[in-house]
Amino acid sequence: MTSFLEALRIQRWDDHRYYHHSRINQSLHLVSAVSFLVAYAMAFKDPAMAAVIGWLVSMLSRQAGHFFFEPHGYDEVNQATHEHKEEIKVGYNLQRKVVLMAVWALSPLPLYYDPTFFGLFAEPEGPLDVMRQVGLIWLAIAVGGLLFRVAQLCLTQSVQTGLVWATKILTDPFHDIKLYYKSPLYLLQGELIDRGGDIAHKPN
Repeated sequence: MTSFLEALRIQRWDDHRYYHHSRINQSLHLVSAVSFLVAYAMAFKDPAMAAVIGWLVSMLSRQAGHFFFEPHGYDEVNQATHEHKEEIKVGYNLQRKVVLMAVWALSPLPLYYDPTFFGLFAEPEGPLDVMRQVGLIWLAIAVGGLLFRVAQLCLTQSVQTGLVWATKILTDPFHDIKLYYKSPLYLLQGELIDRGGDIAHKPN
């Protein structure tokens, strides 16, 4: 158990220091984290709509921060190139995220040609039914994407690495709120990049 928690701490720390220099990205992760918690709560009552919130709000805000605001040049704080960080990334690096987001964006298209999604769903009676169908498709992609990467990590690295990463992903919303709740304040003060204050000091 001790080694599991230590591995979790290391994965969280590496993700934070390598991929969260931008205060805009940090702030978007805060938005993402709060909306993910809403989705988590809603999942018990309406999993389909929880998935809609999770993808349209949580995932889009989170990935927009990485793609559009996070610096992709040489990392002076960690003395690492962007290419090196992408190579050692445990979870979904930017290339894998492009594939995942493309699958997500294209996944509702079959409903245009077959509203029952090849017989998996009942004929929708209105827009809300269609939205729930889309949500269920997105829920399947989320679960599938998580399990696929866990299986990859178990086979290519270790079972513990895969399970630790899954734990990290599922608990990231709670951890992100703890880390980034001050980021909007830094933005209001005109600080666009964390030059080392938060990312250079390892959290407990």
